[in-house]
Amino acid sequence: MTLYLDTSSLVKIYVPETGVDVVLGLMDHATTVATSVVTYAETRAALARLRRERVLSASTFASAKRDLERDWPAYVTIDVTASVSRLAGDLAERYGLRGYDSLHLASFAETAGRAGVEDARFFSFDQRLTRAARAFARTIRRIR
Repeated sequence: MTLYLDTSSLVKIYVPETGVDVVLGLMDHATTVATSVVTYAETRAALARLRRERVLSASTFASAKRDLERDWPAYVTIDVTASVSRLAGDLAERYGLRGYDSLHLASFAETAGRAGVEDARFFSFDQRLTRAARAFARTIRRIR
């Protein structure tokens, strides 16, 4: 299985939050973990925000950044190309998504195109994005 993780899922690997066990369990069953290239910036921003809010100690913050740097090359990263961006715009309009959420869904579409629709799985803790991904996946499967 190819697992696509959005930022809300990936950040849980680096921050002790509820849901980390779910994400790690899914990763254990995946042969490939994919995400958008924007996830790096979003994850770093989330870590910095948590540090500013004093949710993370200085050492936990430094460790999380170090772990992200170590792991990042292992993820298949989907670039935000012109075609991914255009699809994201269509998906934002169709499903009422925010900009980066639509980029995640478009990046998942790219991932599913590479891995095969039946082999790709999308995971997010964002309920609106998850609903959109499910609806989009049904559409893709009907087209094939």
